[in-house]
Amino acid sequence: MAPDRKRKPDASTTPPRVAVLYQAIDPPVINGVTKPRKPGGYRDSGADIAYVLGKSGVQVITPTLRPDPTDDGGWCFPDSEEGILSAIQSGATHLWANTILFAAHPLQASRAITKYADSVQVVGQPPSLVELFDDKEYTNNLLRKHTKLPLPTSYTIDTRNGRNIQLPSALRFPIVAKPIRGRGSHGVRVCHDKSDLLGHLSVILQESPVVMLESFLAGEEATIAVMPPSSETPRFWALPVVTRFNHELDIAPYNGVKAVTSNSRVLSWPEFEADAAYAVVSRQCEQVAKLLNVTAPIRIDVRRFDADRGSPFAIFDINMKPNMTGPGRPGREDQDSLVAMAAKKLGWDYPRLLREVLSTAKVLTKLRELALPSPFANNSNR
Repeated sequence: MAPDRKRKPDASTTPPRVAVLYQAIDPPVINGVTKPRKPGGYRDSGADIAYVLGKSGVQVITPTLRPDPTDDGGWCFPDSEEGILSAIQSGATHLWANTILFAAHPLQASRAITKYADSVQVVGQPPSLVELFDDKEYTNNLLRKHTKLPLPTSYTIDTRNGRNIQLPSALRFPIVAKPIRGRGSHGVRVCHDKSDLLGHLSVILQESPVVMLESFLAGEEATIAVMPPSSETPRFWALPVVTRFNHELDIAPYNGVKAVTSNSRVLSWPEFEADAAYAVVSRQCEQVAKLLNVTAPIRIDVRRFDADRGSPFAIFDINMKPNMTGPGRPGREDQDSLVAMAAKKLGWDYPRLLREVLSTAKVLTKLRELALPSPFANNSNR
């Protein structure tokens, strides 16, 4: 039979042409709450991704012909409808969604992008599910209802519709206060008494009318990245454990202020094997990723309930979009992300990590169609 010359190339064998997206549009108000936008819109990590992928042999599409490696600009397309269409029409077969996603995002909702949804692939999460899981209360309630995973005790302060601050009578100090839709350590603080808490609430409630209070976990903090299934590894699996230290007022500092290489390190294998709690929490993090049916890497922050060696860990934050900075561009030698640090323990340098993440890309149509996974589908907490 003569070959069908009109047949489209097989996406699984055609070398990818990647365009990286950065955050150019403001997140919407969702249930009265807005997720704070990162200054620069992740263009720093987007430039890292685009530059290093290109240097490693992957074809990268950029909005500027020859962007400057020392500058964040010119490497990434804005995540607006116009920017995404420009990337696709410039030849991109893969979009790396290095941005904050939500149900009304153009990747999910744009009719103009729909005609490309069956062919273009995306590195990222389903936008409609990110909107759900970025709500810390919503996700914690899901996990509490459907699993026995260890979570800190939590309460919600809700001042929407003019409601006054009502502190729970069972509240015990110290307590961690943080925005319900947060970004990194922005707005997160350990409060040691009622006066301290009310003072902090007076500040962060101006940004977020809903705040989560969590019992303070006094032990070691660690973070665990979980990879989604790929053609090479058809299961959810955890990268090596990264332990955190050099906290500021008991909170890990924002990586935009202090490089994580100054306050984090990957556990050695003997350290990991000497304490069974590390293996237990790694499996628990894999369970979370599987339950949420994530389609791109996530990073889960955990902390021991107390300072004793061997104390179990609790899961206290799920990052649907972990930071993906990495070395490669001039002057970025110390910009390893927590995920990149963990990957190095596997023998993966930053280019290898990016190629592995790229292999998890999904056709946009599939991401658009993914619904709240079982066993959560009948949950109506929010």
